[in-house]
Amino acid sequence: MTIENLQTDLKVTAEINLYYDLFVPETAGPSAPLLIAVHGYGAHKRYMMREARLIAPDDFVIASVQGPHQHFRRKDDGYRVGFGWLTDHRPEENVRIHHDFLLNIIDRLAADELIDRRRIFLYGFSQACALNFRFAFTHAEVLRGVIGVCGGIPGDIETNRNYRPFEADTLYLYGDDDEFYSEEKFREFDDKLRERLPNYESIRYRAKHEITDEMRSDMKVWLSSRV
Repeated sequence: MTIENLQTDLKVTAEINLYYDLFVPETAGPSAPLLIAVHGYGAHKRYMMREARLIAPDDFVIASVQGPHQHFRRKDDGYRVGFGWLTDHRPEENVRIHHDFLLNIIDRLAADELIDRRRIFLYGFSQACALNFRFAFTHAEVLRGVIGVCGGIPGDIETNRNYRPFEADTLYLYGDDDEFYSEEKFREFDDKLRERLPNYESIRYRAKHEITDEMRSDMKVWLSSRV
């Protein structure tokens, strides 16, 4: 007689490549400030590099990282490949990949004496906002500042025991006509961040789910004032 034996969720560990683009300006010194740019759902590292270069002061090194989950996005002229950071299946594994990705880039650039570890800034749009806040709350000693645009905050912000006090400067920007979050929801996010972060400021814009020229101008001024 055969005895059936079903085992589920077994796993093997595999190595994957994580991709990023790096910009080192001619004006960068041997230990420059670093801006890490993280794109939103369905975008890619080239898009976020363009956005980061519009707000970074001239001497900033920029690393634009790309999510590991690729998929097709429908556009008016057909389909394009986009990338994301999280899935509903075991999201904690995706969060860990994001954390390790950023830490490895920082270690590599610091070892090459390209960046100053005391001046690292993290910039995220949309899906990347909550992801970046998770990184900031978990690795509170790493960052000089965080910029979040048109995105949410961690759902476990009040319950996760791994989160630590985060005293670095934080700038949170959002629009009043966002397609994905209501203005009331953004005010709720804003209030929770303000309660938790001592060096926090936020700005509300007349905008949709987008990065506007006004936002870009304010972010550039904010970054310039901190280096």
